[in-house]
Amino acid sequence: MTQTQLVFSIDDINRQAVSLCSAGQFAEALSMVTPLLRRDEMPQDAHADALNIAGACSFALQRPADAEDFWRRCLRIKPGYAEVYGSLGMLLKSLGQLCAAKAMYRQLIVLRPGQADAHNHLGTVLYLQGHIEEAEASYRASLAIRADYIEACYNRAIVLHDLRRLHEAEAAFREALPGLPGHAEVHNNHGNVLMELGRLAEADAAYRQALTIRPQYPEALNNLAGVLKASLRLPEAELACRLALAIRPDYAEAHLNLGAVLADLERSHEAEAAYREAIAHRPGYAEAYYNLGVALAKREHLFEAEQAYREAIRLRPELVHPYNNLGGVLRRLDRLPEAVQVFRQALDVCPDLAEAHYNFGAALAQLMRLPEAESAYRRALALRADYGDARFGLAVLLLAMGRFEEGWQLYEYRYAQPGFIHYKTRSILSCPQWQGGTLAGQSLLVWQEDGLGDMIQFSRYFALLKAQRAAHIAFACMPALHRLMADVDGVDAVLDHDTALARVSTYDCWTSLLSAPLRLRTTVDTIPRATRLAAEPALVERWRPALAALPHGRKIGLVWKGNANHHNDANRSLPSLALLAPLWSVPGVSFVSLQKGQGEDEARQPPAGQPLLDLGSAVTDFADTAAIIAQLDLVICVDTSTAHLAASLGKPCWVMLPEKDLDWRWMHERSDSPWYPHTLRLFRRAPGEDWSMPVERVRQACVERFGAALRPDSTETHGR
Repeated sequence: MTQTQLVFSIDDINRQAVSLCSAGQFAEALSMVTPLLRRDEMPQDAHADALNIAGACSFALQRPADAEDFWRRCLRIKPGYAEVYGSLGMLLKSLGQLCAAKAMYRQLIVLRPGQADAHNHLGTVLYLQGHIEEAEASYRASLAIRADYIEACYNRAIVLHDLRRLHEAEAAFREALPGLPGHAEVHNNHGNVLMELGRLAEADAAYRQALTIRPQYPEALNNLAGVLKASLRLPEAELACRLALAIRPDYAEAHLNLGAVLADLERSHEAEAAYREAIAHRPGYAEAYYNLGVALAKREHLFEAEQAYREAIRLRPELVHPYNNLGGVLRRLDRLPEAVQVFRQALDVCPDLAEAHYNFGAALAQLMRLPEAESAYRRALALRADYGDARFGLAVLLLAMGRFEEGWQLYEYRYAQPGFIHYKTRSILSCPQWQGGTLAGQSLLVWQEDGLGDMIQFSRYFALLKAQRAAHIAFACMPALHRLMADVDGVDAVLDHDTALARVSTYDCWTSLLSAPLRLRTTVDTIPRATRLAAEPALVERWRPALAALPHGRKIGLVWKGNANHHNDANRSLPSLALLAPLWSVPGVSFVSLQKGQGEDEARQPPAGQPLLDLGSAVTDFADTAAIIAQLDLVICVDTSTAHLAASLGKPCWVMLPEKDLDWRWMHERSDSPWYPHTLRLFRRAPGEDWSMPVERVRQACVERFGAALRPDSTETHGR
């Protein structure tokens, strides 16, 4: 056979083998070309073609090792055989040999730079290797060659999403959609981008389109649940999660999402169970442990929450929020040094997390590391200027440090805090809020939105507001204050809140008493004198018989608990009346309970050996309490409204202050108060002390104050 006849015969066999391959008869095609591969002498191109066909058949027959061998032999014979580089690249990618596959596609591009497929496949390998930027460039090169290449457009959209180039990703998905109308995944992924862009209605439509194409699509159902949750359509979101789980019961992400929806529905026990299900199906699911910690902390299961957060951190130490929340739990457990350390770890992970700086500052403030706390608050505000909690935290810190000028300005931010009652005040009062301008000839509504003690303390500003030539000042406050405040200098009318609200349009402006220090530029050195309240004579006479029945000697009023709803009541109130037992050893003194609300039951039935006249449970308002205090020699109390009432009546008052979360008005490291310089004495609970220590100091002070007065021929000294 001549060389020409041989070539013709081999080419004919190769063509027949290709036809068999096209018909799916790969084994027959491989049998046809195999004898050719054993010939010693063959034309180079025909031999290469036979090897290429053998490689394709072996790949189709799932014999990858043979396929790779045939294709590599082919390239040794014919290094410029472009199609084989593409085939070998595909094989190596399927085997996970990405570096080798990348080399094949790069060589293919060298040989055929204008082949759009080569750039697209190279982009896929690069993406799988994590070279996201290079992958995007390859897909872009593919589209530059063939603008209508839908697969490359879709692949590029996915990469752009990963690169957080969301607007470009959304445009790429939208461009790919017409070419892939029946592909549910495209609509689902498009919905993910729309969701992150905050275009919830469009994301909802995209997920629903994916579900129209493929109704049994758990990922799309779970994603739809996310949109519905963000849209506050919580019952629908719950249903979507449960449908996803009906299709795939072990779908951990759907269990997590269901838990988040149930948490928003305030079904905390079910939320916890959903998070535990997520963990059961994926034991290393850090996000589920984090959410579980949130649920447990909300239910006050703090030790369990601590363990959940620690597990989330162990699994994914690069996540910052478990550190931040763990620090918050440690704060609530009063493990402040540990909390500080954890907040530092959070900031090591994410130095620009404003919440961690704020929480760090709050923990430092509790530890009385005030300059460091101030720095942390300011860093939080530098990162997020509108961070209300940080602004308010800095405000009370500065006020407690006596830096009133900036403190009062920041304190006004309470009106921008949706979680504060002050935020609501602005929305319900239709007249303008007074900003410090002239009040001459104007009517002013003073609106109570803070505590009873605040109103008594800051009532000193009524006279100053009236001095601004206000024509009429009405005070809208709680009924317990009405009789007491009716005769305060500067107050023209005392109203309940409902009446004031009905008349609000008749006032020129409104203000809170706690805004007055800012508007009137109060500093520590210019604090106005306290309102000198006076007890109503008729009420004094009403209460006189009960007090006169006490043994001869000094009479001391007691309040050992504040309002149970106060955020710091657990720290500021004494656990029980029994802790005051040492005071009963002071000779010649009778004790009167002024306790109202919680603690009244103890006053009615005091412990054995603690004689106590209970009057607090019989009073109706502060005017009654004032009439009783006017007939006492001293009031001893915790940080509550009675302290302000007694001091404003000019009565000596000793206040026992808590160690933790001390109110800003008592400032730091002083036994007096610039708000009541002549009547108030502070007994601070030092770090590490229990209440018995300040109680003992109060007892000693009683002996020192009243002991001399009880001795014959003694002369009583006045003052604190």
